[in-house]
Amino acid sequence: MTDFQTSLIAAAGVFVAGVFVYNKWQEHKAKKSVERAFASEHDDVLMHKDEAPAFDAGDMQHDSASGRNEPSFTLGDVSMVDGGSGAYAVPAHEEPVAPSVAPEPAPASASAEHTFDVPPATVPAAEPAPEPVTAPLAATPREPVLHAEAAAPAAATPVPPVAAPAAPAHVPAEPPIPVRAADAAVPRAELATALVDPLIDCLLPLELAAPIRGEKLLPALQKLRFVGSKPVHYIGLAVSGDWEPVRHGIVYTKLQGGVQLASRTTALNELEYSELVTRLRSMADEIGAEPHVPDMMEVMAEAKTLHRFVASHDAQLGVNLAANGAPWGLTTLVGALEKQGFDMRPDGRFVMPDGEGGQLFTLSTNVSPAEETTPRLTLLLDVPCVAPARDGFGAMVACARSLVQRLDAIIVDDYNQPLSDATLEEIAGQVRDFYADMEASDIPAGSTRALRLFN
Repeated sequence: MTDFQTSLIAAAGVFVAGVFVYNKWQEHKAKKSVERAFASEHDDVLMHKDEAPAFDAGDMQHDSASGRNEPSFTLGDVSMVDGGSGAYAVPAHEEPVAPSVAPEPAPASASAEHTFDVPPATVPAAEPAPEPVTAPLAATPREPVLHAEAAAPAAATPVPPVAAPAAPAHVPAEPPIPVRAADAAVPRAELATALVDPLIDCLLPLELAAPIRGEKLLPALQKLRFVGSKPVHYIGLAVSGDWEPVRHGIVYTKLQGGVQLASRTTALNELEYSELVTRLRSMADEIGAEPHVPDMMEVMAEAKTLHRFVASHDAQLGVNLAANGAPWGLTTLVGALEKQGFDMRPDGRFVMPDGEGGQLFTLSTNVSPAEETTPRLTLLLDVPCVAPARDGFGAMVACARSLVQRLDAIIVDDYNQPLSDATLEEIAGQVRDFYADMEASDIPAGSTRALRLFN
């Protein structure tokens, strides 16, 4: 079978699937309109006396005989989302809108690329840390990510979804987003922007037939949290006029979903998107909502463009320490590394914390846990996950130099050639250019947006 015949078969399959989905969608709309025409039951948000302050109104009149809380006619103005906090401001009557786009630039030439001068370090399969690579760093800033052309995506180590934190039994747990401990007290409007981000998520507006309380929404939303490996998040428009993560005890008039377009491993594909649409419609029926689904072709194009950016900026930078004499005993080595400030994780990895719940870099012993000695250590920096202000590369080199004195070692590349101070400084300059490129693409290294894409 020729490539042309294979392409024709694939195109025919996609066409048939599209016709099938379109017919199902039309059938669903007709069924939904009939059910809505004869439906009379909807949530009466005034029947909850103990949780009445959902509306930002004046005095409430309570009818003790009927148990209803009747609003007075002194309703105040509904406020808008505060745009001065740096969050994505959304008026009370509008959905979040993706930022305006610029014309697509010409593809970057290969001659404009630079590479780290440290060859890739060897990390054994027994340890989960990814192998360090000599990732290309652009010498000049690029246009924003959604309009930048990059090389074909390279393979990356799959990262499983992070488990959701514990939550009370009556409230379904929200899937976590990578936010540092220092950012735990950010305003809900900013947290909502972190959950559903127009730059890296496909927006899925959901029009509610009537206001619904959060405790009725959460069980249904919990049924659609992942499509493949891509997380799905939701925010709601509270009656106060603020977009926020859906919470227990709050009344919402609109919902906004978002599925992440790409990750470190893959872009959102056609099969995942078709599954998303089917499950989204089923979930929307359960809560009495009408989803607005974007065009598949446009979503696929955005997903592939974003994944090209992620693949071209997926850089791990390694620095090696070689023993000058006999190999180090692991028992003695653990004590020395803990004095240096490393935390030893249950999986055997050594992590240098940043002091705010994140990590600067990791250290690998390059041997399995069953070994007793090692002649080589590898320090590894996940470049896009560390903010420039933390100077992850500088901190890693300083740590390596301190260990040189403590362990009687030498800093080498993967070919056991010593790395001079001049070489390390040249690499530091390339890292600064790399950070500038990410900043110009509106995905700063170490930001919540970057952590979602590269974790």
